[in-house]
Amino acid sequence: MTKHRGPGKANREGITLMQLADMFPDEAAATWWFENLIWPDGRFCPRCGCTETREASATSGLPYYCPGCRRAFSVKIGTGLEASRVPLRKWAFAIYLEMTSLKGVSSMKLHRDIGVTQKTAWFMLHRIREAWSLEQGTMFSGPVEADETYIGGKRKNMPLAKRKKQTGRGAVGKTAVAGVKDRGSNMVAARVMEATDSGALQTFVRDHAEPGATLYTDEAAAYKGMPEYDHEAVNHSVSEYVRDMAHTNGIESFWAMLKRGYHGTYHHISPKHLQRYINEFAGRHNVREADTIDQMESVVSGLVGKRLMYTELISD
Repeated sequence: MTKHRGPGKANREGITLMQLADMFPDEAAATWWFENLIWPDGRFCPRCGCTETREASATSGLPYYCPGCRRAFSVKIGTGLEASRVPLRKWAFAIYLEMTSLKGVSSMKLHRDIGVTQKTAWFMLHRIREAWSLEQGTMFSGPVEADETYIGGKRKNMPLAKRKKQTGRGAVGKTAVAGVKDRGSNMVAARVMEATDSGALQTFVRDHAEPGATLYTDEAAAYKGMPEYDHEAVNHSVSEYVRDMAHTNGIESFWAMLKRGYHGTYHHISPKHLQRYINEFAGRHNVREADTIDQMESVVSGLVGKRLMYTELISD
């Protein structure tokens, strides 16, 4: 592995592309890596849990056979990779690219980098995002910063027909996202919101901040009236951004990274899939201090039990 001594996270151990190629020279090496992460205590059937498994016949198309449920299986079964025909070596490279790209990796770039179709690359990236789909229930002890932002294209860039339908100012036509950042752990949780009134935003804060925590927000009225927190607010409307320890710079920094990914990498994110992208950016942020191999391993572990089929992904 390579220690980064230049700008950036000098305390963490990275992996160069050359080292990645040495780690996964062939499909056998990638299979060994995935199997040791998903079955650390030995191989078992992901369908019934049977440990008395054996190698399957060559005609089954899968490497292992379970006498308990009498079916063949592979390490992909029961994970976000189930039913994927993409080799595990390409999955390893895709996970590496996703974790080392702070602003995300587009399906167009991934399809060129690992040699799959753009449609397959798009599906692969959404499957990887499933690794973080259950992380939004984290409770923070504080101090906690809370804020909201709006995701969507600029009205001047919309087609004329769509632009005419937009009435009002500011965030009209955009999707609201609420977020909290715990200063103690540096972790973030964020969620797409259907409303940004006091009921919605306060419920979101209570879902993530423990009672008694210090809470920092801006002057928005929606955050007023939470006596269970030591609440301080800064008044952005009069250009007050920092007052002693009171500020929301941490969560706003997260919004800035998210929007750089939106505008610079993806260019457009539909509201239908926006939560998946939010999960991706929050998940990548929350393991940012870890070594690259640990980040990759956390994704593989997170994919267990997260089966995602294409019909489910594109359905209404």
